[in-house]
Amino acid sequence: MKPDDVEFAAIDFESAGSAPSLAEEPVQIAVVHMRAGVIRPALNSYLRPTRPVTWAAKAVHGISDAQLADAPRLIDLWPQVRRSLESRPVVAHGASTEKRFLRVFPLHGFGPWLDSLTLTRRVFPMLDSHALSDAIHSLGLSAEPELTTPGFRWHDAASDATASLVLIRHLIKSAGVEILNLPTHKK
Repeated sequence: MKPDDVEFAAIDFESAGSAPSLAEEPVQIAVVHMRAGVIRPALNSYLRPTRPVTWAAKAVHGISDAQLADAPRLIDLWPQVRRSLESRPVVAHGASTEKRFLRVFPLHGFGPWLDSLTLTRRVFPMLDSHALSDAIHSLGLSAEPELTTPGFRWHDAASDATASLVLIRHLIKSAGVEILNLPTHKK
């Protein structure tokens, strides 16, 4: 399998934050595609939660309750989510959060999943931190064109999904496609 033959879909959520007796809920979703090293947006939307965003979450991602007032619910975006993720390897940095939020779509069948956090730890164990922004900076990827566009900012779902694909692209170049361990299809 050649990496250029695969279209990857990176997904990222931002959340309303956690608090005692309150379940975490997504407030933003983004899906970004990459084929042959070219990254392009597929889906980006705020999401209306059933409760207010915590002050701690607002401090991280800057998304306010006012911005979410007219946003759709995640379930309302099912057709777009399905189209943007199906039949592609799904990339996420620390994939457990994204998997948890996608449980609202039981039996969705998305995957295989590639956790860029796990892969970065495997290929570059010597990094001081494997957090997405830290890994990008430590590996000298901050100047990649996708990460220098106007509007790019950490803790924005579209920006973080894009950064995950920049990291996957670098991992493929550094360690080879074998690091991904994707199923191959015989013709």
